[in-house]
Amino acid sequence: MKIHQVKKITRSTRIPQANAADRCCGSGKGTETASCCGPLMIVAGGEITDKVPGFISWVGTAAEKVPRIATSLTYADHAGACMARWGINRMRYIVPPGRYAIGTPGPDAPVLVTGNYKMSFDMVRNALSGRNAWLLVLETFGVNVWCAAGKGTFGTAELVRRIQKTGLHQAVSHRQLLLPILGAPGVSAHEVAKRTGFTVRYAAIRAEDLPSFLDNGMVTTPEMRKIGFTTYDRLVLVPVEIVLTLKSIALFGGALFLAALLANGFGAATVMTLAYLGAVLTGVAIVPVLLPWIPGRSFAVKGALAGVVWSADLYLYAGGGSWSVTTTIAAFLALPAICAFYALNFTGCTTYTSPSGVKKEMHLGMPAMGSAVIAAVLLLVVGRFL
Repeated sequence: MKIHQVKKITRSTRIPQANAADRCCGSGKGTETASCCGPLMIVAGGEITDKVPGFISWVGTAAEKVPRIATSLTYADHAGACMARWGINRMRYIVPPGRYAIGTPGPDAPVLVTGNYKMSFDMVRNALSGRNAWLLVLETFGVNVWCAAGKGTFGTAELVRRIQKTGLHQAVSHRQLLLPILGAPGVSAHEVAKRTGFTVRYAAIRAEDLPSFLDNGMVTTPEMRKIGFTTYDRLVLVPVEIVLTLKSIALFGGALFLAALLANGFGAATVMTLAYLGAVLTGVAIVPVLLPWIPGRSFAVKGALAGVVWSADLYLYAGGGSWSVTTTIAAFLALPAICAFYALNFTGCTTYTSPSGVKKEMHLGMPAMGSAVIAAVLLLVVGRFL
């Protein structure tokens, strides 16, 4: 497991927005396809009704009704999260932005802020079981807090807008907001204070630490500033990564099968297609799970090494001894390159990478991968005629 500790964030701290966007969602130039980044289609959160997840009752006056929500999650909540992990209904896995009541909050109740990605919303409300609090949900268009902060939707302007729109000034007697630490890249705390009178305080990274934070005088301990990336954390990201590759698998896998079928017959076409699918699966699933134990720091290098192992396995168990020299060299060029490409995509899901590191990897790795695949195709063509 790799642990990263986030430095203490003060009211005036503002992490550069580009860093978070690059770290989590790519460069912002059409690369926001990592699973952590949510939908590419912008879907507004809509209005709060009695159909919001966990709705219990309305609180407040007729002129200003606020929904009280349950903190226990239902089977439907868990099923929805599971489907979202597989990319099912992911673009609409949202809740309406606005102010929510947990328990019976009064003017002194703490105000916690999150985004309207339903999985984030559920984690926060579940962590606040048995407490009285206000939950201010920002319009992040179904994107999690960290990526939304990098994109600017979990940001100063939206936070100010939501404070004003929900009448938070009249609801609470204090002027303090509790934000997740990973939301810091998008929020200028001093600007929020200047425009609304509310001070910003960063609580913890994980929702599960909120009870300890609230019970211990709102003190953020060093453990609350650490980001873990365990095998389980990596494993739960794999399903949506697989779903995101299905289109390319169908397109390139189908083209490869047809080309090989016409050139070498059904048997060779089957082997080549399975070789391609194995390389994709290795890059998408095996590399993320075994990430800390594969040598090297570069994701492309890790993927290439895993691809070499896959190529060797294929050679040993798929009759590689009967392959021609050109076919063997082509396999050991193309398959690691394919694996490296898909492994490199996983940089958008991890805490391992830095913006400069990702850009350097892409600058060096993409041409190398493309050259390897082109060389492999040329070798296969030459070998076919020889």
